[in-house]
Amino acid sequence: MAATLDFLGGTGTVTGSRFLVNESGRHVLVDCGLFQGLRDLRLRNWEPLPTNPAEIAAVVITHAHLDHTGYLPVLGRAGFTGPVYATAGTEALAGIVLRDSAHLLMEDAEHAKTRGYSRHRNPKPLYDDDDVRAVLRQFRSVPFDLPIEVGDMATVTLRRAGHILGSATATVQLGRSGRTVLFSGDLGRPTHPLLRPPEPPAAADVVVVESTYGNRRHEQTDGHQRLADAVTRTVRRGGSVVIPAFAVDRSEVILMALRDLRRASAIPDVPIYVDSPMALASLATYRAALRDRDPELRPDVVARSDVFDAGDVHEVSTADASKELNRPPYPCIIISASGMVSGGRILHHLNGLLPHSENTVVLAGYQAIGTRGRQLIDGAITIKIHGRYVPVRAEVVDVPMFSVHADAAEIVAWLAQAPEQPQVCYVVHGEPDAAEALRNRIHQQLGWTAVVPSLGERVRLD
Repeated sequence: MAATLDFLGGTGTVTGSRFLVNESGRHVLVDCGLFQGLRDLRLRNWEPLPTNPAEIAAVVITHAHLDHTGYLPVLGRAGFTGPVYATAGTEALAGIVLRDSAHLLMEDAEHAKTRGYSRHRNPKPLYDDDDVRAVLRQFRSVPFDLPIEVGDMATVTLRRAGHILGSATATVQLGRSGRTVLFSGDLGRPTHPLLRPPEPPAAADVVVVESTYGNRRHEQTDGHQRLADAVTRTVRRGGSVVIPAFAVDRSEVILMALRDLRRASAIPDVPIYVDSPMALASLATYRAALRDRDPELRPDVVARSDVFDAGDVHEVSTADASKELNRPPYPCIIISASGMVSGGRILHHLNGLLPHSENTVVLAGYQAIGTRGRQLIDGAITIKIHGRYVPVRAEVVDVPMFSVHADAAEIVAWLAQAPEQPQVCYVVHGEPDAAEALRNRIHQQLGWTAVVPSLGERVRLD
């Protein structure tokens, strides 16, 4: 039987990464993410995989973000019983991310039921706490750069990707044919303020590369200055700044920036609230990595004192304390999840703050099509929260310079380090324009055969 690769997600969108490697009737799934954004995409999460989960030998996870891990509880409930291979950092953060995801899914289902805005008589969550607990027991920690045998089918090697703590590229070498497939996962930037740059790509017959920023170049403008300006003018008019931030890594990067700005007296001295249980758990994980001098971290970061200590920082752990921030009585900065405003406490804060022009929303990361964050960037005058439309009168500031995704030039520069040219490069995990732009750039600058695959497409690896 020919070795093949199935694209089960992460095509035509930046979410839902799922790639199935097949040889001799055996299967390895690389990444197992949730679809997010547009309703048509989210509905895919309820569709069964075209492959029997019980027949998947193992899952390999490149990093902990929900669009790469969030379908794991569904896969486990559907019959997958094999190991989930990931780095120690990814295993630690995935537990935080998946438990939070189950909580939000259960909370949203209950809200829809009690407030009557679901079309289902008895709305159910996609998965619950029990599903998460079960699949977390299947995780197996894998060191960087150490080949791991996956049954009798393949050897998997994870190398540092520099995107978030624990993030990795994954090289899968098939046992029978010897064919090698390199999956980039999400690539970090060489200038990530916390993490070392991605390791150069390994030699591979086939490369599968992300294209989140495949048609963009990160601005060279100082994101710190744009953030400082937004905070300063908001406080002057008596308002508060709310920052929807991905709980894993982005909250840490924002706290580092606020620390630097506070120490330089570039922003007013106002309280900073970190209001996300997931962000607080992630922050504890990053602080542990600092304490242990994790080799993923940049040497200059390890050598400093607590880089997340931005001064008057308050960790908000209870629901009652969080509710007080929906209409704060004094100017402050609120960092809360989720980063694309898809769920969580940030929705309650925006419900209270968006209708008032003295406030500001700072968007500090990629906003997928169909998310509330994307609607705000695109100038929406209302957004829908918990079944009601909320007017947008607050200022909206886009600060994409805080993104920890490699841009188009950085992705191509990373690919150019490959020790040999692959036979084909598949461009995935990007919106259609971004994926096509990166495909063209790879072809023109590197001379590689590059293809944007379709959802459900199967290609041969031999």
